[in-house]
Amino acid sequence: MIITKIEPQNNDKRVNVYLNGEFAFGLMMEIQYKYGLKEGMVLDQDFVEEVLLEEEQLKANNTALSYLTHRKRTEKEIIDKLKKKGFEENIIEKTLDYLQNYGLVDDLDFASSFARDKIKLNKQGPQRIKYELYRKGISQEIIEKILKEDDEYPRALELAKKKLPSYKNDNRDKIYRKLGGFLQRRGYSYDCISRVLKELLE
Repeated sequence: MIITKIEPQNNDKRVNVYLNGEFAFGLMMEIQYKYGLKEGMVLDQDFVEEVLLEEEQLKANNTALSYLTHRKRTEKEIIDKLKKKGFEENIIEKTLDYLQNYGLVDDLDFASSFARDKIKLNKQGPQRIKYELYRKGISQEIIEKILKEDDEYPRALELAKKKLPSYKNDNRDKIYRKLGGFLQRRGYSYDCISRVLKELLE
């Protein structure tokens, strides 16, 4: 096979490659330069497949980098995104390796940052944080590691004290149920909720 023509696409970062007088494939200029592709060059099928695989890998890497622009992501989020875009597993694995080598994806760092924000900004309890991290694909080992030192009680007590005045027209049993439900929805454990209710209502 001979490259008979290389022409730029409307996208100035891509070119069209023609083999034996017919359009064969589109390519990023970066890949064209990497492999030194030029008109008159003779290619075999193995070489063409290598070039196209490299093109696919670069596309996957760029898709992942774009996805990381707005915020950190977990490995699972990146895998799901790339699968949705139709990339093969071996391409996705190499993209993850690429991101990890540059420190751009780190589930432990993500989980620590996520939990810190949920505790500080949203005053969430550990059960809620665990659930949200699990949904994002964080391993049980990492979840347990980052929440091991979390003391939920002072946070739950502070929330309950702020919420209590809104139940001023309710009797004790109603307050007990409502306040308990409120803390449960925020993700606090049964033991912690019992302790808070005992402190405030008994």
